[in-house]
Amino acid sequence: MLLLDFVRYQQNLKGTKIGCREGDCGACTVLIGELDNNHVEYRSATSCLTPLGNINNKHIVTIEGLNMEGLNPIQQAMCDTNGTQCGFCTPGFIVSMAGFCLSDKEPTYKNAIASVDGNICRCTGYKSIERALEKLTVVLEDKKLEKATQFVTANGILPNYFNDIPDKLKLLMLQPNGSDAPKQNKRFVGGGTDLYVQQHEAMVYADIEFVATKPELKGITQQGGICTIGGSTTVTELVNSDIIKTHFPDIVKFAKLVSSTPIRNIATFAGNFVNASPIGDFSIFFLALNAQIELTDGTSTRNIPLRQFYKGYKQLDKLPDEYISKFWFRLPDKNTLFNFEKVSKRTHLDIASVNTAISLAMAGDVITDASISAGGVGPTPAYLSMTSEFLKGQVISEKLIIKATQVAQTEISPIGDARGTEEYKRFLLSQLIKAHFIKLFPLLEVEKLISVA
Repeated sequence: MLLLDFVRYQQNLKGTKIGCREGDCGACTVLIGELDNNHVEYRSATSCLTPLGNINNKHIVTIEGLNMEGLNPIQQAMCDTNGTQCGFCTPGFIVSMAGFCLSDKEPTYKNAIASVDGNICRCTGYKSIERALEKLTVVLEDKKLEKATQFVTANGILPNYFNDIPDKLKLLMLQPNGSDAPKQNKRFVGGGTDLYVQQHEAMVYADIEFVATKPELKGITQQGGICTIGGSTTVTELVNSDIIKTHFPDIVKFAKLVSSTPIRNIATFAGNFVNASPIGDFSIFFLALNAQIELTDGTSTRNIPLRQFYKGYKQLDKLPDEYISKFWFRLPDKNTLFNFEKVSKRTHLDIASVNTAISLAMAGDVITDASISAGGVGPTPAYLSMTSEFLKGQVISEKLIIKATQVAQTEISPIGDARGTEEYKRFLLSQLIKAHFIKLFPLLEVEKLISVA
């Protein structure tokens, strides 16, 4: 069962709304609190894509759990600024705002806006909601001086019971809660953000092994120049990692192009790889970094390059009883440049028309090694081997880049669909390859590049 249906039909908490059931609208947003030492970290999530098996030993906060004697300051701000009209989306917005209040993020207007990037309103035009967020940042302006939970409860922003949750979760974790019996023909589920969209009915009745709850499949570590990431690590955990932020200074900008905050909070990398979408954003990201993946059935393991994982459309070099336990890659050093680009109909919370990543090892102006990947240009996430090989040993110039785009055209096979025609996608890839170089080498003459289609 999905968390949304449990909340509404088993707990009779009807404030959490059923909207798109695809993680797009945010009407079903809840907060998921997880104990970390003595602190509970709350993150927003779309309950329509969250299976019950993923919330064991966690605190779930619905809109009803935010109510106080009168309106809390979040609700009051929405009222004062006329931030609600039909009201259907309002519970999701309020819950996301509460998550912002409970987070350790600086109470800036920019961060407040980012906290509701997974919530859609079809009535207000957003300006009134933005004004509500502005009022909220004023209420929170001293939040950084103490723990967020203590601050919001002490100042009457959220109910006092939040202070008791750490002890309740500790007690809950001490109690036996059964164990899974061996399953035949089981399905592996990480965050569920794709499976429950495409196969909702089948997944509700499937025998499932919930890999997202396995602590051994979590974490980001560095040993020398190698970074290892657990298969069930979420996108948010990647973005918050000091290791990643050190070696990918633009990781926040890259991640903002991928889905929304509630989805990034639950979506896993193993799920992204195994989904095998031709436009999977992080499949493209890690193809350029030549990531190696470990597959296991729980007893034996084997390692293969991500570049060899995709055999055809939705076809993988993976047995039914295998799942990705971890993957690793070499971190960019001071002589290695990396960039990710994506074009979609909407800037945020949308699937790419074309996406691409590049990694370049440099010795002065000479490219000593190159890796380019691209999505939306064939049946699988693509590593552009010919283009990458062409760039090696070459000196950076406008002519080289134009020639590289021409080579890339020979190894792609896009099709026309809802996200663009074949011609449009070919054009996009050429433009995005140029964008890589313009961003990484700002002294290039842009006019020379854009004058050639």
